[in-house]
Amino acid sequence: MEKKKIAIIALDPRAGRSYGRDVESLFGDVADIAVYSVMDGTAMGVLPHADLFAASTDAFGSPEELARHVPIDSQTMAVEASFRWEELRRLKELPAGSRVLFVNMTETMAREAIAQLEQFGITQVHWIPFYPGAELPEDVHIAVTPDEMRYVPEEIETKIDVGQRACTSGMMIEIALRLGLEHLLETEKFQTYFQSIATSNYSFDQMFARSIRLESQFHILMETLEDGVVGVNEKGEVFACNHHAEEITRTSADLVMGKSASQVFPYLPFSKCLQERERLPAKIIRLNGVNVSTEVVPVMRQSACIGAFAILQRFNDVEARQSQLRGQLLHKGYRAKYGFEDVVGASETIQKTKDVLRRMAVSESPILLIGQTGTGKELFAHAIHRASRRKDGPFVAINVAAFPENLLESELFGYEDGAFTGAKKGGRLGLFEISHRGTLFLDEVEGMSPALQVKLLRVLQEREIMRVGGTTIIPIDVRIVAATNESLERKVAEGTFRRDLYYRLSTLPIEIPPLSARGDDLFLLLEQFQKELGASFRLSPQVRDFLKHYAWPGNIRELRNVVEYFLYTGHDPITMEDLPPTVFHRPAPAPPPAVLSSRQPPSDVFRFVLEQLYQASEARRPIGRDRLLQLAHESYVPTSQQEIRAVLAQMAEEGLVRVSRGRGGSQLTAEGRRLYETGQI
Repeated sequence: MEKKKIAIIALDPRAGRSYGRDVESLFGDVADIAVYSVMDGTAMGVLPHADLFAASTDAFGSPEELARHVPIDSQTMAVEASFRWEELRRLKELPAGSRVLFVNMTETMAREAIAQLEQFGITQVHWIPFYPGAELPEDVHIAVTPDEMRYVPEEIETKIDVGQRACTSGMMIEIALRLGLEHLLETEKFQTYFQSIATSNYSFDQMFARSIRLESQFHILMETLEDGVVGVNEKGEVFACNHHAEEITRTSADLVMGKSASQVFPYLPFSKCLQERERLPAKIIRLNGVNVSTEVVPVMRQSACIGAFAILQRFNDVEARQSQLRGQLLHKGYRAKYGFEDVVGASETIQKTKDVLRRMAVSESPILLIGQTGTGKELFAHAIHRASRRKDGPFVAINVAAFPENLLESELFGYEDGAFTGAKKGGRLGLFEISHRGTLFLDEVEGMSPALQVKLLRVLQEREIMRVGGTTIIPIDVRIVAATNESLERKVAEGTFRRDLYYRLSTLPIEIPPLSARGDDLFLLLEQFQKELGASFRLSPQVRDFLKHYAWPGNIRELRNVVEYFLYTGHDPITMEDLPPTVFHRPAPAPPPAVLSSRQPPSDVFRFVLEQLYQASEARRPIGRDRLLQLAHESYVPTSQQEIRAVLAQMAEEGLVRVSRGRGGSQLTAEGRRLYETGQI
């Protein structure tokens, strides 16, 4: 920035140099200071150009005389001088009642200084003006002078030189205002200077200090805001431009200050806002290759429009801010608590499941966890999130089947203020928004209504949502992990689950193995639950064998319940008599009747076993109880090993099947094949 030029004009060259030093101490970095004097002749004639001329009142006889020595249309102002506080403190110590000379170049200057001293409270002495040509009064022993010792009579015993009076703080403020250098007024050197100069303008000082304080607060506020802000006055001239606005517009505040906004920011409709005196709603403009939202707001005082502000937001900044706010919700529990290391088990089937899921986790595709209730699907969902690229984002879980349709919609999508009776004031974020840039786990997804299935499909396709009662499209970035304990293929065939949604959710399907297929993992889990519950019981061999061959329809959840039950029996070791009655003491199946035609209607398990035996017969291979149990689980037919054993025993008594010992398995007889083929079951 080009330096300003300030000219100081004084009567006496020494006074001029003193004023020049004061001005240079504050403005020397931004202005060149020139000093002229009437007494040495340098102030004669027309002076060179300057941005501002400051002349002492004694330099020329009148303003008209001053005008003859400065270029036409020059800015002029008066030099104002005052004492420093440290000198006034010295004068305050003069003996009360003393007669004291105040010595200066002229009578006018001496009397002016005396009047100023009395304004500052130095009234304990009797001041006598003294100047060249004045008569020395009798009985005066003290003289005070502002650097004019040459005029002090030699016979005066006590001579006090208070130095040249300094430029007042008011004069320095006016220089800054006239030259557009207001920002300097807040600097430390200005504040230090102002505190050193005495002034009687208490009200002015208070107003100035308040103005500086408010301006400082305004500046801090502007820089604190995360949006870009540009302010103009009633003339459309820029008076404010914060750091964010500089970044967005790629301009410098120093270059645009004081200039017309229509020239430096032609894409911001300040003129329209000032004319219409109404808020101009946000609109999108393309600025420096980036989409920027701009909104202009008028500043009204009573009925007058005294300016306007433009608020600028880059789209990616808004997105980042929303992500940051959403991220704060992690501290409210929306985080994954478990990893794959928390999955207890050493069986081949569980190790394979973990390996496959680790590879799936690094993708962004939806994962569908298929498994019976209690197999740990939610634990695996936590682990998937922890192993994914979204591990630093939120993890949100919801059981879809636990909510009625209308409540589930508001939970997932959120709602706007007043969307429905009882809605929380101000609206509410939905789980899709909360899990932005994270993972949303939808448990028992088969329980979702057809209407919500459509909305979920749109979320997966478009990656955007709309709150209940809202009109704004909200972009989201969420990875879906869904879980089901039913056959979704069957639901699709029945028409209760959308086929297109099924294929979206099952991009990466995987079956979580039931506890009955995990072998000795049962006892590893049992030991883990014992540690968690503080139990130390042992199992009798009969109980271990029973637990190993039990079907565990409730899987791991049921096992934990059993461990807790054992804890409260108070027995060690646990024997068969300690087994939970509600789980293990089921009534035995009714004995099969002797005649097939008189038999009670067969159960679903009976039909299923007969079908599997027939298919095995067609393939000319035997099939055992373990394989039948596995096929039942895969087909989501609820049964247990004991029930299959009872069904096979019933079929054997009726001559439908031959049951071999060992690995021979079971084979359908001709009577069994005829029963299946005729469909008489």
